[in-house]
Amino acid sequence: MRIYLLASLALLATLPAARADDAADCDAGIAMIRMEQAKEHGRATTESLKTALRVAEREKGEKEYDECLDAVADARKALKK
Repeated sequence: MRIYLLASLALLATLPAARADDAADCDAGIAMIRMEQAKEHGRATTESLKTALRVAEREKGEKEYDECLDAVADARKALKK
């Protein structure tokens, strides 16, 4: 039982650092989307970037960094098409 408690405490101690990394990755992703929006892209890609940016910014405001990173991943997928 004691080992489980120690393992749980160790996991909880790493969460703030992980959230800080996710927040920084979210900020970098939003900046990347904005830079890509300034370039010429097809209509479908432009719309996908617009949507991804809106979602990423909303999720950042809600401090849902994992969902922000999902939106950034969607933007990257749109750029590869």
